[in-house]
Parts: sequence; structure tokens; C-alpha cells
Amino acid sequence: MTGRNTEVQVLQDRTALFSDAAERIVQAATDCIRERGRFTLALSGGATPNGVYTLLATKPFRSRVVWPQVHVFWGDERCVPPDDPRSNYRAAYELLLSHVPIPAANIHRMQGEIDPSMAAMQYESLLRSHFGTPSGAPRYASGANFDLMLLGVGADGHTASIFPEGTALQEQQRWALAEYAASAGTWRITVTLPVINAAARVLMLVAGGEKRAIMERVLSPHASQVLQNDASLPAERVQPAEGELTWLLDSAAMPALDPG
Repeated sequence: MTGRNTEVQVLQDRTALFSDAAERIVQAATDCIRERGRFTLALSGGATPNGVYTLLATKPFRSRVVWPQVHVFWGDERCVPPDDPRSNYRAAYELLLSHVPIPAANIHRMQGEIDPSMAAMQYESLLRSHFGTPSGAPRYASGANFDLMLLGVGADGHTASIFPEGTALQEQQRWALAEYAASAGTWRITVTLPVINAAARVLMLVAGGEKRAIMERVLSPHASQVLQNDASLPAERVQPAEGELTWLLDSAAMPALDPG
């Protein structure tokens, strides 16, 4: 499904997708830091974002960002210690953050090693403090929301750790929560859709032929009609109210859509 603030960009392959995403992140960082001295970025887990992190750590990209002015958060995390191979934090740190001059105080990870519910409560508190919103809903305002969020899409249509079968899909009050993802067999911590949809920019990164079927459902011109009675596709619910949504797909993931 696409809206007035939505762009769908199809790249030839994963390499081109990584390059395009990295360029967009650098440009967003440059613009935000020039305008107000800070860039707030939410990272994602998964193979496709990891490819972007690897590229951002190379000199042509990393040298163009004023890293001491960047604050990094995560959209979701597995409930594992930070040194666990499954940790989203560990992947981003090893591939990107350890290679750039970002202050440790600017890296705001989810604490996957503690009680999941406590970790979610602490992360919501951290987000509210950082964005100056002690109570109420996330706000679309300079300094009060993510400047850019990276997200991916699972073959089942999940995004962040908002799964089709979970209660997070319907959450409207909390900013972060913990939930057991039965399909993944793990506890996860995730930010919620109100936080995602308050972001200034959302980049949805999708690569591989195994994603083509779900993207046909998500991007179909008829998706809004179909989904009035179908709450099973979290990725389709990513619809920033005032921000920009960009889908970056490689050619393998892009379906042939009926324009009707």
C-alpha cells in the first residue's frame, strides 16, 4: 500500500540497495545536523540492514557524518545478552559503530539480557526522556521523534518485532513492549507502531525473492481495502502520519503489481 508521502524505489540488486540506503542515511544525518545539531537514528536487525552498516563503515560514507552529533537507538532487539551472536546491537556495533567516532553515551541499546518487561519499560522511559515527551503519544516535531528509522520486513509481514500473531500490532499507548514471538520462538523487545509512525523518515529495506509474495500483499493498490478486516500484516501498518516512508527493494523482492 502506498500513500501521499510514500516512495517505492527498486534497485537492481542488494549491492545497489545497500548503496542507496547508505547514501540516504548520510544525507539525512547531514541535513539534520546542519539544521539543529543532532541526528537521531533507529537501527534494525537482519541481513539487509547489516549490509548497509558494513558500507556505512567504509571511508566514503563514514567520513561524511559528524558522528559525535549522532544518537543511535534500536527498533527492536532479541532478549539475549549484548555479546550474543543473535543480538541486533552486537551486529550493528561490530559492523558499524566500532568503526566510527561516535561517543559511547550516544549509543542507546535495548537491554536484552534483563527481564523483557523491565527492559521494555526502561526503553520507553529512555525514549520519552530523549524526545522530551514524559507522557502521552509520540509527537511529530523537531527533536521529539526519530529523524530516521530503518526497518525490514519478514516473509510473514512482520516489521521490527511486531508480529502478525502478537498483541503489539494493536498497541496504541505504550512506546515499547516485550512480547514472546511464537513464530520466532524467542522473547523480543520492540518499539510500537505509534513511535514508528511518528518518525520523520522511515526506510523499509527489502531484499530477496523470498520476500516477493509478502510485498505483493503489502504494496498492492488494493491493500487498504483488503486490510480493513485483516490485521495480519504489521508492515502494511507502517504509515507515517506526517513523515516520509521509502520502500527500498531489490529487483528480486519487487512483485509485478496489477495497477487496477
